[in-house]
Amino acid sequence: METIGKVRRRKLVKQESISGIARDLKLSRNTVRKYLKAETEPAYRRSVQPCPRLGDFESTLTTWLEQESALPKRQRRSAQRLYEGLQREGYLGAYDSVQRFVKRWKGSRPNAAVGTAFVPLLFAPGDACQFDWSHELVVLGGVTQTLKLAHFRLAHSR
Repeated sequence: METIGKVRRRKLVKQESISGIARDLKLSRNTVRKYLKAETEPAYRRSVQPCPRLGDFESTLTTWLEQESALPKRQRRSAQRLYEGLQREGYLGAYDSVQRFVKRWKGSRPNAAVGTAFVPLLFAPGDACQFDWSHELVVLGGVTQTLKLAHFRLAHSR
């Protein structure tokens, strides 16, 4: 974003030519024109990441990930450990391919941990208090939000 700002400032405020800006900032004239038209700095995003060497090992990796998804989090292997296991199986590709595959696999599965928290609704006498407390808060821009707090647990420290 700062490059776009520099280009726009030099063109619109200092009235420099596109060629002069391109020469000083070591950019092409087409890039300077693109930055003058753009609202945000363009970012390169690869649409499809090829993984030709991982292709033969995807089934093995998927099997391992499915088996380990039932284990507690501390007992699961990291992407680095999975990569080392694949290397023992004969994988010659790069670690980042394995890492991207693991990230995609985890992102495609519904997160079982979300929504499984246990919140007790009954407490021993004197152990907790429950408040139904609402407060309206006006945030910048005039947006009103209502905050609600329930099940406030009391604890004392020494």
